[in-house]
Formats: sequence, C-alpha cells, structure tokens
Amino acid sequence: MFEENTEEVILKRMLDKTPDDIDKRESSLLYNTLAPVSLELAFAYSNLDRFLSYAFPEQDTPVEFIEKRANEEGIKIKQAESAVKKGYFYDSNKKFIDIPLGSRFSIDKFNFKAIEKIEPGIYKMECEKTGVEGNNPSGQLIPIDYIENLSIAELGEIIREGIDIESGEDLFNRYSEKIQKPITSGNPNHYKQWAKEVAGVGDAKPVPLWAGNGTVKVVIMDSNKKAPSKELIDKVFEHIEEARPIGPKVTIIGVTEKQLSVTANIALANGFNIGQVQQEFIILLDKYLKDIAFKLTYISIARIGNLLLNTPGVLDYMNLKINNSTANIGLQDEEVPVLGTVELGV
Repeated sequence: MFEENTEEVILKRMLDKTPDDIDKRESSLLYNTLAPVSLELAFAYSNLDRFLSYAFPEQDTPVEFIEKRANEEGIKIKQAESAVKKGYFYDSNKKFIDIPLGSRFSIDKFNFKAIEKIEPGIYKMECEKTGVEGNNPSGQLIPIDYIENLSIAELGEIIREGIDIESGEDLFNRYSEKIQKPITSGNPNHYKQWAKEVAGVGDAKPVPLWAGNGTVKVVIMDSNKKAPSKELIDKVFEHIEEARPIGPKVTIIGVTEKQLSVTANIALANGFNIGQVQQEFIILLDKYLKDIAFKLTYISIARIGNLLLNTPGVLDYMNLKINNSTANIGLQDEEVPVLGTVELGV
C-alpha cells in the first residue's frame, strides 16, 4: 500500500512543494535538510505497510502477530510441554530400589527428574527441557547426585510425549477455523475447537449422533498427525467435559494409523545418489501425508508419483506401488496415513 513512498519519491515531493526561488540543487542547504527527513519517512511508511499486513495475518505472518489476533477470539497459543518417560532403578543384584523424588539424571544432552513413583523401583521421569526432543533419549541414566545403593538406572518408554510450542501455522489454522466456521453451543465445530485447544492435539473430527441421540464421538490425532496416547485422549475428554453443555454423552477415541509402504524404480539425474534422493522423497512424502490427514478419503498414487517427480535428482520413475498395489489406497473415517517404509531402486 505504501511501497511507492520511497526515499527518492518523498524527497522529490517535498522539493517540488518548495518555491522555485530557493536553491534546491543536490548538496544545497535545503536538499541536505530534507534528505534525512525523507529517509525517516520512507522507513516509517515501510513499517506501516508491514504492520498493516500483520493486522490481517496469513500462515507465514510472524507468530507474535498471529497470537495477538487469536487472543482477540479467546484463542491462546499452546505452550510446549516436557516429555515424561519411565525410569527403572536397580541395585547391584539387579533388584528394584527406590530413589528420592526429585533425583536428577542425565542422558545424552538432557536431564530427567523423578517426579512420581509408579511402583517400587519404577518412576515417572520428566525431562527438564520442553519439546519433542525429550521423547528421543532412552537407555542408561547417569545420576547427577549420589544415590545410595543405586547401581543401574535406565530410561524406558514414553508416558507423556513432549510437545513443542504451537507453530504460527497451526495457530493461524485454529484462528481461521473459528472465524470461518460458525460455532454455537455444542455444535460439531465447537467440539472440534474444544479438542484442538488441548496441547498435543493436531486435529479432531467430531461425529454427532454416532450411537444414537445424545451421543457425540470425537476422533483425535496428536500433533505429529499420528495416533494419540491414552493420556492425551483422557486430557481431551476432561477438557470437553468441563466445556460442553449438559446433556450429550461424549466419547473420545484416537485415530487408527494406516501404514503406507512405497516402492519405485527411478532414473537418477547426474550428481545424485539413491540414498540422497530417497531421504528427500521421504521428507516430502511425510509432510504430504500429514497435510492430508482428515482431509482426504484416499491416497492418490498419481499424487505420490508427482511428489516423486518433484524430488530433486529424480528424472523419471517406474513401477510405483503403495502397499504393493498400483491403485489408490482408501482411508476409513477414523484412519490417518502414516509413512512406513520407502524403497527406491534404479
């Protein structure tokens, strides 16, 4: 809107409005006086243009500006959460022993703290760093402080997945849904909004009257567009129970993952190797499958072929198959596609 207000244009407008009997040549007193002013005005116009666009956000708008608009609609950004995993603690005879709550351990570049006893020798261990990175470590824990009789400490399976802070794109999508899809007390859009307000939920699909009058089912997936944990399902149920109107019986279930295995032969461009190309294709395919979750009822083999052709280093492909088939792969209402194996040959 203000892009035409450059430093040169502003300076020219000011000089044109000055009487001709005053020296306006470059390096004159007037010129040197107005030049810095025109620069500052051009900078101000540039900021106005940027802030005007931020007032009407898009997916790529900086998240802090999306957050301001979302807050107007009562939508808060979902904060990051720490991973919680099981910890197992043994003495020198490989027998379980108890440890003090609050005991801290290190593994790789992460620290975990004992926050709750599950049963003798088994504890909930919370990562001290928030985000999905805390989901990855497993194996031998190293105690930060001395613990009497402790010989072996191991970090095991995930109890609660760590979650990154909500991305600007996801926040924008939730904001857009509320604006574009009318919400009334207890309609399907409302149940979808309530479910997606819970940290860790990537998307939700409400199914009204699924078991007769007065019943609502909500199918959810986690933020990775995969089947959610039982803990996340329980959190969504509790949140909706607090928010919903009196009456309906609500059931929350997780999506069913449909594994997809892709095979194909490709013609490689010069300078590329099969491992490099396969890794790039996996990234594109994984993103595509996450993007279409709950949006499409089938996996198009033609679309997968198009992704393959758009992978750097691929000149052409042959014998493309999904789950050993050359046909489209159907998806049930409660299924989401997840990437299994990818095998590309030449």
